[in-house]
Order: sequence, then C-alpha cells, then structure tokens
Amino acid sequence: MPAYNEAKLIRRALDGVPPFVDHIVVVDDASADATTEIARTVEGPIAVIEHAANQGVGAAITTGCRHALSLGADLTAVMAADGQMDGADLPALLAPLIAGEADFVKGNRLGWPEASKAMPRHRWLGNHLFSLLTRQAIGVDLQDSQCGSVTMNRRTQERLDWDQLWKGYGYPNDLLSQLAVRGLRVREIPVRPVYGLERSGIRLHHVLFIIPFVIGRAWLRRQALRRELARSTSLG
Repeated sequence: MPAYNEAKLIRRALDGVPPFVDHIVVVDDASADATTEIARTVEGPIAVIEHAANQGVGAAITTGCRHALSLGADLTAVMAADGQMDGADLPALLAPLIAGEADFVKGNRLGWPEASKAMPRHRWLGNHLFSLLTRQAIGVDLQDSQCGSVTMNRRTQERLDWDQLWKGYGYPNDLLSQLAVRGLRVREIPVRPVYGLERSGIRLHHVLFIIPFVIGRAWLRRQALRRELARSTSLG
C-alpha cells in the first residue's frame, strides 16, 4: 500500500483490506503528515516502511513488493492508501492467479457498468486515451492501463526488473511494458471505480509530458525486442 500524505484516509483504506490477507505492507513515501503514525495505530498484520525522501509512487510500490517477496508471499496485491480501491474486489483480482490462468491481474474500472457516470469526466476520458496509446505501444489488449489496483504471483515478482520500474506517475504503463516484454500473462477484471474524499496527485505536467514519455519508452522497448527477435531468427 503506497502512501503519501494520506493521514485523513489511510485508516479507512486499511480497514477495507479483507481479513484473509496475511500481511499488509504500508510504504510511507516520506509523508509530511501523520500517515505513518496513524497506520501504526490500526490493528492487524501491518508493517510500515518509511522512505527517508520522497521517491514517487512507483518507487513505493517497488519497496512494498520487494518486502512482500522477502516475506515469502505467493500472491501480492497493490491497493491505494486513499481508499480508492474497493477491498471487495480483491477476491476477483486474485482468482485468475489462484487458478493458474494469469501471472498479473489488473483492475478495469472502464469495464464497470456505468463507469462513465461513476468516474470524473476528465479521468474517464484521460484513461481511455492513455489506455489506447498503451495498447499500441506494448501490443497487449487492455482497457484500463492506468488502474493501480493489481495482483501478481511470485513468478511475476521474481521476473520483473524492479530497479528499472518508473519511480513516479506513469509507472503502470512502464510495468505493463515489462510484463509484455517478458511474456507474462496479463488479465483484466472489472472493478468498481471509487471516488470521494481523495485528491489526485496527478498534475498537468504528468498528463502532458511524463505519462506520454513513459508510453513512448514502452514503445521503444517493444521495438528493440522485435529487432532482437528478428536478428535471432535470421541467425538461426
């Protein structure tokens, strides 16, 4: 659970984690408020890791997933500290992993009935645009590339290059690119869009520059893989 200045909402987010979860790892990305203090007052199997300096949401997820791997977790889920992800969706996100049908499962808010009414209009339109660009860049058919509600198996955690994961906003697109290059099986499950008291940290420069740059980098990664495969075929 990556967290940055979520003192107002993190208790609600932690309370929403289903009781079958064995370990909850909160990564406080150098918050300026009482995020860590409040997280530590919540009962449950909660470990809090603090970054000494703010690194970005992608970096916080990397820290949390590495810690989960060290705990021996076979299945790992990422949930937002602002309560924007419904814990009731977690069993459905884990089911394809448990059945051995996928290595990585993403929430798909755009596939939820009446998503266009549940999501702020600019978020709904932006997600459609970035999802289209991501599909073209990585060659994987996904509806909602920007959703951060995901689950993964141990195989995925061990094969991803966490050192190279984009550290800030745009990390979902970079992560999907890594999954595609490594041939890991990705599946989407409709999840309920949750919007309320949370405040998005995404700013205009993320939308105009950062996320498009990360998608462009994903496209270049795919082209490099294609060239490598072409060379291997010609040599073989």
